[in-house]
Amino acid sequence: MGWPGSGVDRACISSRIGGRIGGIGKSTITGTRRREHTLNTRVDTKTGRNMRGSRSAGSPVEPSSPNRMLDHLMWAVVVVLVAGGVVGNWYFQEQSLLARVLALLALAVVAGFVALQTERGHALWNLAREARREIRRVVWPTRQVTTQTTFIVVALVLVFALILWGLDSLLSWLVSSVIG
Repeated sequence: MGWPGSGVDRACISSRIGGRIGGIGKSTITGTRRREHTLNTRVDTKTGRNMRGSRSAGSPVEPSSPNRMLDHLMWAVVVVLVAGGVVGNWYFQEQSLLARVLALLALAVVAGFVALQTERGHALWNLAREARREIRRVVWPTRQVTTQTTFIVVALVLVFALILWGLDSLLSWLVSSVIG
């Protein structure tokens, strides 16, 4: 059974959903005659949605409502902890600075731990790990190369400063001689 006047039946829709992800899948359109055509089924890797905004077969599932609610609850706990630290620091201003700093650090650690349990917290942690891996791969220059490059930069800055000083002095002299 199809939609009136569309020439597309439900089998066609299910064959579109079952197409290959990330490449070109084949589907059939039924109507007065049967023909095959290709559809572009490129999928956004972050959202799991194809280019038209609908879900693709085999794509990652969006977080369910309870997970999203739990994330919001955890972020609310983080906000309450940070606000409690600010208010507590103000309220206990007569206490020693060391005690307040230690309390703020403890609250920051707890708030950070709670924040890392959320979806965005996990993403931030993964980003930090990948950045650390990339830093390890960098080939850092030797001390000799760094020193030589620094001297070259300083020398060029001095040369251009002298050139600009000379041009400024020349233009000043010309303007003062014309004006009189």
